[in-house]
Amino acid sequence: MEFTFLALLLMVPVVYFIVTVGQLQGGSFAVVGAADQAAKVFVAQPDAGKAQAAAEQSALIALADHGHGAERATVEISCDRSDCLSAGAAVTATVRLTVPLPMVPFGDTLHLDAGHLTASATQIVGRFR
Repeated sequence: MEFTFLALLLMVPVVYFIVTVGQLQGGSFAVVGAADQAAKVFVAQPDAGKAQAAAEQSALIALADHGHGAERATVEISCDRSDCLSAGAAVTATVRLTVPLPMVPFGDTLHLDAGHLTASATQIVGRFR
């Protein structure tokens, strides 16, 4: 009886820790993929207005593929020149994601987060498009 009680008492936190680390690892894969896709999509567009919208949309789709909603993410695009789509310009996409604690009731109301993840990716605008 004591062994069962102690095993249960010790295993529940260990399993919860493993689930939380899994959520963070999945979130890190999501932000890296989203930043990479956003940068690639941005440099492939014909004008800057469409490029910004397409990059944000592609990042949110990549995050949704990993099970993360748009309400917990931000996408920022920055350039090293004033004309982001000129040949040779470096475009950097930065994606930030807040990963909530898993299985916590009222977690959104209490703002209990497992972590805040950030990833950036840079693409160079090609000469020939």
